[in-house]
Amino acid sequence: MSAPKRIFGTDGVRGRANVEPVTAETALKLGRAAAHVFKHRAGRARNRLRYRIVVGKDTRLSGYMMENAISSGILSMGVDVIFIGPLPTPGVAYVTRSLRADAGIVITASHNPYDDNGIKFFGPDGYKLADEVEIEIEDLVFSGEIENIRPTASEIGKAYRIDDAVGRYVEQAKSSFPRRLTLESMRIAIDCGHGASYRSTPAVLQELGAELIIFGTQPNGTNINHECGSMHPQHLCQKVREYRADIGIAHDGDADRVLLCDENGQLIDGDDIMAIAALQMLSEGNLRQKTLVTTVMSNAGLDAAILAAGGKTIRTPVGDKHVIDEMLRGDFNFGGEQSGHLIFRDHSSTGDGLVAALQILSTMKTTDKPLSQLANCWKRYPQLTTNVRVREKRPFEDMDQVMDLIRSAEAEVKPHGGRVLLRYSGTEPKVRLLIEGPDQHVMEKWSRSICDAIVRQIGTGT
Repeated sequence: MSAPKRIFGTDGVRGRANVEPVTAETALKLGRAAAHVFKHRAGRARNRLRYRIVVGKDTRLSGYMMENAISSGILSMGVDVIFIGPLPTPGVAYVTRSLRADAGIVITASHNPYDDNGIKFFGPDGYKLADEVEIEIEDLVFSGEIENIRPTASEIGKAYRIDDAVGRYVEQAKSSFPRRLTLESMRIAIDCGHGASYRSTPAVLQELGAELIIFGTQPNGTNINHECGSMHPQHLCQKVREYRADIGIAHDGDADRVLLCDENGQLIDGDDIMAIAALQMLSEGNLRQKTLVTTVMSNAGLDAAILAAGGKTIRTPVGDKHVIDEMLRGDFNFGGEQSGHLIFRDHSSTGDGLVAALQILSTMKTTDKPLSQLANCWKRYPQLTTNVRVREKRPFEDMDQVMDLIRSAEAEVKPHGGRVLLRYSGTEPKVRLLIEGPDQHVMEKWSRSICDAIVRQIGTGT
């Protein structure tokens, strides 16, 4: 059995900035460990000259601290650093491949508040690291095994900054949109959440001919995800109605997610997007093995819609990394999460909010249908999701009543095609409870009972 992880979660390292493990000290150690691992796994530098690691970030204030710390660790191991500045996570993955770098690092806490931060790693192929590689890096951080490896003189790494990273990503994203189409005559509202997409998403949509109403493109280091973007899509939906836009697009801080809003101001989530895109790909014969990969959090109605169209779904644990791993194992080309992580492997190696939005825009143009009509392609089963902030992540089995309540809830909803899913978030100090069933009152009753039991024992009171 693999050794338990100590600082890596479901999506890299994440936590409150300047508090372990998201400190300059640990970032430096991570940089040293990662540089050592990538050097020895590669055998030789991809550009045949010197080993290089791309370092990008989102717009958080603490990004300056983390960027300098992790790059110092990398340089101290004789590996060069290529700084690319603020860029969406999928952009960092793409630039890593484009520059033939030996690895990529993005400093981001994704959808979390600005006072959190984190570190995500990509291999030279632009895919997130396998668990065993993360564990290898962790072991080096804690063991001190590489403490005496100290290149000197000309063997110390060099740091470079390139200015065309945004342009490279913009062109790559545009290439996912059919050349025969344009976005002329479309009015699009965008909320970039004051995050990493503040330049790239408006640039792509404008260059494709759309009329834009733009929000969330003035990052100041502390306003990322604050009452804006995909974490607060109600604001975008209001703007869509106000400006009579054809569609609204909302990103999280690192733009690996997207939520949409139709022309009536109704929210279109990741399940809606997967239904629209997967059914379109099925009809065109482009959904590889007629299979959609999604997580246990997606609505059961999605499975029914794909099955009725002649396809099938595969479920994974929560986390886009699990989705991508399954896609690679089975050679599937589309998958995602209800939260808005959508992976179109024909165009990107990771979740890409901009590429996902472009696929839906392409379908709107190809079918000449508004988004509201496209979203009616499936029927959502009643579902209730509740989050509870906690001070610790104690096993549910060790808490009074919780498992008994879960079993009682399942006994009531399962005979009607429902289900109950209780889990800890991998990126935040939260419990997430999902209940599906035909009766809203029944779901609310069990949600209150289960969450009250959790709050009494490990809730934060906030």
